[in-house]
Amino acid sequence: MINDQLLKPRSIVVVGASNDTQKPGGAVLRNLLEHGYRGKIYVTNLKETMVQGIPCYQDLSLLPEADLAIIAIAARFVPEAVGILTSQKNTRAFIVLSAGFSEEDSEGRILEKKLVEIVNQAGATLIGPNCIGIMTPDYAGVFTKPIPVLDPAGCEFISGSGATACFIMEAGIPCGLRFSRVFSVGNSAQLGVEDIVKYLDETFDPKSSSRIKLLYLEAMNRPEMLLKHASSLIRKGCRIAAIKAGTSDAGTRAASSHTGALATPDVAVEALFRKAGIVRCHGREDLVAAASVFQFPSPRGKNMAVISHAGGPAVMLTDTLSQGGLAVPPIDGEAARELLSLLNPGSSVANPIDFLATGNAQHLDQIIGFVENRFDHIDGMAVIFGTPGLTKVFNEYDVIDRQMKTCRKPIFPILPSVVTAREEIADFISRGRVFFPDEVVFGRILSAVLHTPPPASPNPFLPAVDKKAIRKVVENAPQGYLDPSAVQALLDAAGIQHTREIVVQEPEAAVKAGIELGYPLVIKVVGPVHKSDVGGVVLNIQEEEILIREFSRLIRIPETTGILIQPMLSGLELFIGAKREAGFGHLILCGMGGIFIEVLKDTAAGLAPLDQDEAVRMIRSLKGYKILQGVRGQQGINDFQFAGIMQKLSALLTAAPEIQELDFNPLLANEDSILVVDSRIKIGK
Repeated sequence: MINDQLLKPRSIVVVGASNDTQKPGGAVLRNLLEHGYRGKIYVTNLKETMVQGIPCYQDLSLLPEADLAIIAIAARFVPEAVGILTSQKNTRAFIVLSAGFSEEDSEGRILEKKLVEIVNQAGATLIGPNCIGIMTPDYAGVFTKPIPVLDPAGCEFISGSGATACFIMEAGIPCGLRFSRVFSVGNSAQLGVEDIVKYLDETFDPKSSSRIKLLYLEAMNRPEMLLKHASSLIRKGCRIAAIKAGTSDAGTRAASSHTGALATPDVAVEALFRKAGIVRCHGREDLVAAASVFQFPSPRGKNMAVISHAGGPAVMLTDTLSQGGLAVPPIDGEAARELLSLLNPGSSVANPIDFLATGNAQHLDQIIGFVENRFDHIDGMAVIFGTPGLTKVFNEYDVIDRQMKTCRKPIFPILPSVVTAREEIADFISRGRVFFPDEVVFGRILSAVLHTPPPASPNPFLPAVDKKAIRKVVENAPQGYLDPSAVQALLDAAGIQHTREIVVQEPEAAVKAGIELGYPLVIKVVGPVHKSDVGGVVLNIQEEEILIREFSRLIRIPETTGILIQPMLSGLELFIGAKREAGFGHLILCGMGGIFIEVLKDTAAGLAPLDQDEAVRMIRSLKGYKILQGVRGQQGINDFQFAGIMQKLSALLTAAPEIQELDFNPLLANEDSILVVDSRIKIGK
């Protein structure tokens, strides 16, 4: 639990303070002294009587009471020190900078567990261990640099890595990014990134709380907590961007289904962020750019004007915006000709608007005015303006700043001359402005921000299912893959339409099934995991003689327990799958089915339960979506019917959380119906 002693301590003790500011205990004390902490500061050190001008206590038991302890001593001494402070000095907040805990070895894990037990028994708060500390407007409780000017209107930044927090601030501060509070959680022994997001949600004040949150996560121990509280913050008007590191697969994951192979931890993170409304970033520059984009109003549409006096950056930005689903539409007509007449010969207003290296502040002012007032189809503008160093560009940056104050359409300043125009940029950001040093990073992140959907409903509507029938099947099923009859029972209970199928073990029964179902037929082995790989599927059987011959061949394939017989149907092949991912719940995937799922791996993923909007967005995000719409005279499918099956699957998974993996591959679809043709469900209890 985060408390006032951590955020607004009236007194702080630095345990392990030092006169050597190259040590954590010395550096954190220096930062407290130099950055405006107004409360009482106490210091302890076994060998000193005075540390950085402050009288030093060599014995913790002689200390006055202190709200917060910042600890920088060897790990093996930390639990004892915390015990004394909680029991004798009423200390209820701890920042443990020391390393040597669970990140190091088994002995460290034991020490960390003991530390947490002591803190919890006292009802206290712990940040760390193995962290750089935290910064609030009240104090700079870190041993590192940089230390930004903390502005209540700036970003709140929570990081699982202290070094990464420093590097992100190093990247953001020169671009004008401001911070309100910075939390480095280190090993997250008691409080992790998710806990702090929860606290920010539960204490959010629309009048005073920062509306921009930045996250860097290495571990995601409580995904459901993050989803709940990040979604809640965004619904309250906040914007959140996050990096999740450590999601690649190191080695081969054992998977017995297409879904198992496709539903990686990274896919789960992507799905959670999308469901929450979090903008996903993949590096420091991306996170800084996202935080900067958040400072601007969103364009009302996707049409951007690119304004520059340099052709190359304008072309690169145009390419990036177009690749990201935004548009840089042509500008023409009478107003365009009027603007062109005001610019130097050789300029272009076609969009990108290139007013050449000879363009000046007056030209820039005129261009922005025309885009704002005369070009109604433009929703926002990106202004790229640097300098080769021949002249100062204060006037041009004054124009950008002045126009930003009055224009309804957002103006995004891209100022690439971070060395040559250092003075002008410093003046620009001193006015409270942020800027983007790189046009491609800006374009990529603007697209990501604008295409991140709002948070999904926390209580989506789910179709009614026969829960009693579902529970009966699941509770009576053994571990592993269900037999075909149990699969059909679950689909029927969930209202998911499927083809008729009969499982037989004898040729006579196969003949009888063929007559009942009607030719042509499909037959498949029951038992082997990958039927196609063992030649266990035969299509378009037209007559009894072929049915008997192929039955006899298939039944001899190793591990085969029976032969499944279905009517041969036609239609567009689709895929739906689900996988239970530890901590996240069930991932649902959709895409093109049959061989397409194996070759193209064109899938979209979402976290169950899915509402209709989420399911439809997944379908329409597929690279092959145009095929689903129907091409070259072929019938398309009904998006909402496809989405409806995913909603029914959500209801099935809610009723049967024991489902570990599930494949519907293929489903056969036309504009009127979608049927599950082949299905596999694995139970893991």
